[in-house]
Amino acid sequence: MTRMIQCVSPVDGRVYAERPALGRDEAMAAVARAKAAQPAWAARPLDERIALVKAGVAALNGMKDRVVEELAWQMGRPTRYGGEFGGVNERTEYMAKIAAEALAPMIAEESDRFERRIERQPVGVVFVVAPWNYPYLTAVNTIVPALIAGNAVVLKHASQTLLAGERLAEAFHAGGVPADVFQNVVLDHATTEALIAARSFGFVNFTGSVAGGQAIERAAAGTFTATGLELGGKDPGYVMEDADLDWAVDVLMDGAMYNAGQCCCGIERIYVHQSLFDDFVGKAVAWVNALKLGNPFEPETSLGPMANVRFARTVREQVAEAVAAGAKPLIERQNFPADDGGAYLMPQILVNVDHSMRVMSEESFGPVVGIMPVKGDDEALRLMNDSPYGLTASLWTQDPDRAWSVARRIETGTVFMNRADYLDPAICWTGCKDTGRGGSLSALGFHAVTRPRSYHFRKVKA
Repeated sequence: MTRMIQCVSPVDGRVYAERPALGRDEAMAAVARAKAAQPAWAARPLDERIALVKAGVAALNGMKDRVVEELAWQMGRPTRYGGEFGGVNERTEYMAKIAAEALAPMIAEESDRFERRIERQPVGVVFVVAPWNYPYLTAVNTIVPALIAGNAVVLKHASQTLLAGERLAEAFHAGGVPADVFQNVVLDHATTEALIAARSFGFVNFTGSVAGGQAIERAAAGTFTATGLELGGKDPGYVMEDADLDWAVDVLMDGAMYNAGQCCCGIERIYVHQSLFDDFVGKAVAWVNALKLGNPFEPETSLGPMANVRFARTVREQVAEAVAAGAKPLIERQNFPADDGGAYLMPQILVNVDHSMRVMSEESFGPVVGIMPVKGDDEALRLMNDSPYGLTASLWTQDPDRAWSVARRIETGTVFMNRADYLDPAICWTGCKDTGRGGSLSALGFHAVTRPRSYHFRKVKA
């Protein structure tokens, strides 16, 4: 029996979209078409591939109104924010700009006697398993460099954002990328793992939970398939005593609450120097109380529902456990009447927290943040590093030298100073510990979807 994959809308709880999952034979056939189409795509000039990829992204921009509406229905993001097009365009433009240099051969010798060089070769078929929280941004991180580098791409999107994969395929095909070179597929977990275990791909990129990443690794075990895994975070902010307080509150609280807290690099715990703690907390509470929880289609809504009732349940459980253990909630229920006990979840700030509480140690992925006072850098470092995750950390100070000293001791993939929750396409997006491995964006993003091939030619003369 064909299994139907459903997207249940957090807006009203109805089945918004459903699609049949491919059977194993159908999925294998899709991969075979991608493998057959890839060499001709790789043989096209780099400039031509770049132009077609950029045309595909332009076609996606032409679908903006439809995409923004679908995002609201699928995962609850308020329409006032206009989707993910700014980041999609910025990352595409940057990766296209650096492609020639990133993919250029490394010449060891080019003489009348020898030619010795290393070239970057496409890995073949790249499999992208994309998440629902930023269904376009996270996907293009790998799709764009993979296609530009000459690979075919097979995309499997999360069930919560079923339509995002269809829109990406529609856009790239409209831009001129051949249908077999970029394919969107709907798969269940078993078929996904079977494809990986069958050595179907040259590279697998997965963004999701630690458990999901472990399943990908188990499926790939013994195949020697390269994998890139971004598996979440518990990202900290540290506000030093010389920080610009208003700017720190504005950016950190936006980093904690935007997209209902459902951001891979969202701020989930904040450490504030004790001299600023009371002022920071007071301003943070005022900032959060200015949010408007409600229907994502209403223009005044700044905080929509979480993408799924079960995600909201996890956050409620973490908050309840922390309060029972002595944490103090600072946001009152009466300020957010739209909280319905389901997907619509009020934001929360907690103080009197510590790392024995799940809300300070496990990923929340929702609109809640714990704030703790610290005496100085050593205490802040100990707390920031007391986590199984390592994606980003955010430092707030007017002293760059001090920031460098602290930054180099944080166990994380990216360190920000006086900003947070941003993916700069010029630097590698990466993590450590349970956040996973590998990297996307920057020149290293091209290295993830290519392999080195060496040439040593001895020129024989008569």
